[in-house]
Amino acid sequence: MTSAADPLLQLRGLSVRYASAGREVRAVDHIDLDLAVHECLGVVGESGSGKTQLLLALLGLCSSAARLAGSIRYRGEELLGAPPARLQALRGRRIAMVFQEPMSALNPYLTVGTQLTEGARRHLQLGRRAARARAAELLATVQIDAPAERLRQHPHELSGGMRQRVMIAMALMCDPEILLLDEPTTALDVTVQAQVLELLHAVRARTGAAILFVTHDLGALASLADRVAVMYAGRLVEQASAPALYTSPRHPYTAGLLRSLPRLDLPVPARLPAIPGQPPDLAELGAGCAFAPRCPLVHDRCASSPPLRALPEARSVACHFEGTAAQIAGAWA
Repeated sequence: MTSAADPLLQLRGLSVRYASAGREVRAVDHIDLDLAVHECLGVVGESGSGKTQLLLALLGLCSSAARLAGSIRYRGEELLGAPPARLQALRGRRIAMVFQEPMSALNPYLTVGTQLTEGARRHLQLGRRAARARAAELLATVQIDAPAERLRQHPHELSGGMRQRVMIAMALMCDPEILLLDEPTTALDVTVQAQVLELLHAVRARTGAAILFVTHDLGALASLADRVAVMYAGRLVEQASAPALYTSPRHPYTAGLLRSLPRLDLPVPARLPAIPGQPPDLAELGAGCAFAPRCPLVHDRCASSPPLRALPEARSVACHFEGTAAQIAGAWA
């Protein structure tokens, strides 16, 4: 039994590992995260940092080759190792996901209406007519015109932005408590990105769903997230409230990501600054800090992996450097 103060979703020591050619790939490495009721938590990091694997683990959708460890609790119920039938009952009904690629996430052989109504007919036991009426209502909610007509169309007849809206409508069909968003604005032009973010604001206000928003774009999170967790090489390296993280990052990687964002209040640079180097091979991680080869503040002590340590104001950071936010930002100058 959970109380109002308990997290809606609680991860403890969550790991996702794969064996590849005799090597172990640590896609997700001992992640601790809480998602509160009605909260929007952003998870940000470069491609390959483990963000998508984290979401797939929550729904039991990782590859059969994956080895999962740790704990995933939804309202106090342990989901890691739960029977497939129980996970199937939760997917779409209590926890729904908007997958990364709207161009490929929809089945090209089925109409939009067939795909939208499947969850409502299965989980809510709605008849065909009632399910289609709800689907049309949700298409209108996500600002798709002529919804009754769109239900008869196939995905290839819709633009990328419209397909993304269909994916969001599909996730909302059964009024889930948790929305998992995997790069919901990727591959969309900036105008459509802005429209989708505005739509997510409206959806959150209307439904009260908690949101776990995964992205590589800190700019996309700025107006939506209450808290932000930063991932690098499968690990959490920083957690903070969104205002604190954007104004005073405490990890060099976070500062580097923020530095690479375009700024309207500064002169336009010839090129946006970038973090040098490449993300590490997850099968070749050593004993030290994974970010050390790219870090401007690297030190001898970085030969050991830093633990995630608590800081004031409910934030945490995994870094040996204990200087100020100004010193961390200045290291990239």
